[in-house]
Formats: sequence, C-alpha cells, structure tokens
Amino acid sequence: MTAIFGRVAFEKHLLVDAANVIQAWSDLRILSKRDRDAARSQLVQRVGVVHDAESLRVTVVIDGRGREIVVEHPSRQSTLTVIYTPSSMTADDVIEQMVGRSADASLCEVATGDQAERNTIEATGAVWVPPADLLARVERAERRLGTKVADMNRANAQDWNRRISR
Repeated sequence: MTAIFGRVAFEKHLLVDAANVIQAWSDLRILSKRDRDAARSQLVQRVGVVHDAESLRVTVVIDGRGREIVVEHPSRQSTLTVIYTPSSMTADDVIEQMVGRSADASLCEVATGDQAERNTIEATGAVWVPPADLLARVERAERRLGTKVADMNRANAQDWNRRISR
C-alpha cells in the first residue's frame, strides 16, 4: 500500500469512520437509507461541533469515491477535514495510515464500532472511541456551545442597552 500522507505532527486528532458511525447512530442510519450524502453531511456537521468546542483536529473518512483521494475542508478550516478514499482503499486503510504516521499515536482518537479496526488502532497506541461515546461527546459539545452563544448574546444585549441609555 502506498503511503498517501507524510509524517503528521499535531495535537489531539479525532478520526471518524463515517460509514461505521452512521450505521451506529440510529437517526443517521435511517437518513442514510433515503439519502446517504445527507447522512454524511449531518455527521460532518455534528462532529464539527466537537471540533469547535474542543479546539480539536477532526477528520471524517468516507469509503471509496473515484480513483483519487479527495480532501475537503467544509468549514474552510484546515483542522476540520473530510477525506473520501479512492475506491481502491477503505476508510480503515486511511485511518490506519494517518495514525501510523502521526507524531504521537496516543494523541489520535478513532471513532468506530468495527472491532477489528479497534484492535488495530489500539495496537498502534491510538485511543478507541465507541460511536455511542462520540454521540454523547457531540451532545455535550452542542450544549456547551449553546451556552456560550446564549452568554454572548446576553452580554451583547447588556452592552447595547448600556450604549443606548447613555
């Protein structure tokens, strides 16, 4: 297998096996039966909240799309990435390469329910994140960001009221 990434140096990195997590989350599993692209988009949006709340690099890896690897940055931030593997590779292959080439595998977290993949990534020193734990993490991040937005709105309203009452 050809290496597709050079050595990667970064702080914590969450890698998400998209197909596996979509199948594990009931709402996305149901959506994927009607519209697979919409389910993928929802997954990226939801884990993007973890990216924002935890200042964490997040990569969502999606199986087989064409002849070449495709890398997208949906939020235009280089730390939130969607990778479509070439049809000759699986998401597991790409995740294993990324973990294997990281400066410190223990800073990599891999969200998957695939037990074989779990064994492989844990053998390299990476941390396994079950899909249910990832969902709970997303929900906590959503609550944290919602609270931050509400606090910012309240502070802005107070500031505005002070300015207009002068």
